[in-house]
Amino acid sequence: MAKAPSQPDPRPQSETVKYEIVDGVAWVYFNRPDKRNCMSPNLNRQMKIVLEELEFRDDVQVLVLTGEGSSWSAGMDLLEYFRHAEQEGLHKVRQHQREAYSWWERLRWYEKPTVAMINGWCFGGAYGPLYACDLAFCADEAQFGLSEINWAILPGGGASKVAAELLPFRDAMYHAMMGENLTGPQAAALRMVNESLPADKLKARVQEVCDVLKKKDSQAVRATKWAMRRVMEMTYDNAEDYLIRAQEALNQFGGLESRKEATKQFLDEKTFKPGLGTFDKTKLQKD
Repeated sequence: MAKAPSQPDPRPQSETVKYEIVDGVAWVYFNRPDKRNCMSPNLNRQMKIVLEELEFRDDVQVLVLTGEGSSWSAGMDLLEYFRHAEQEGLHKVRQHQREAYSWWERLRWYEKPTVAMINGWCFGGAYGPLYACDLAFCADEAQFGLSEINWAILPGGGASKVAAELLPFRDAMYHAMMGENLTGPQAAALRMVNESLPADKLKARVQEVCDVLKKKDSQAVRATKWAMRRVMEMTYDNAEDYLIRAQEALNQFGGLESRKEATKQFLDEKTFKPGLGTFDKTKLQKD
């Protein structure tokens, strides 16, 4: 008996993404678990709204992007993102691309540190937000795949660039051309993610990382993450000059006062060592 053809997702746009803020951490969820959290045009529009809403909130210090259910994201919705757009024409294809790529770009240059918590499938288009997050941790049971070759397209939407950026050349070529998946431990071994852990330990590890990030000076964290992304495409001399100017800019946005306080705690009060932890930034708030 033939299966019924796929139908558009009836859920409202507002329900395609959900979030909660707990003790300074915004836990943001792809929320189409019955569709393996694949990214529809509605989800892409809603994710942009959510990210922009959270970015400048004082009660958000770190953002974690994860998936509801057993998947992170299976990539782009083949029915709604591809087929329906292609039926309407090139203008609709480009609209859908702009809506997806714009929130991935926003995430790459987010004001707050971002962590991908990959709890399951991460395929194709999901490599865009994977790369956009500053840090990434996955469950051992997670699956990473560029399945595009299996249905006659190339890994677009930045996915090829992400694979080439994160993986050694031969591994990236094999991954893209063969259409074979990587497990969580394999992805960690190839440095696609920072760590792979048993599923029941994943959230605790991510929480631990978030707790460390929350203690850092927020302006310094922002400047550092942006600097690391910028210098990847610079020559050494250009990077050196950029970093000098970036530090000067950081000084003008509160960085100098933070550095003075940290230096005082290290040299005068002997209360912390930079190589072993973070200075107490609450002293700044009390002064």
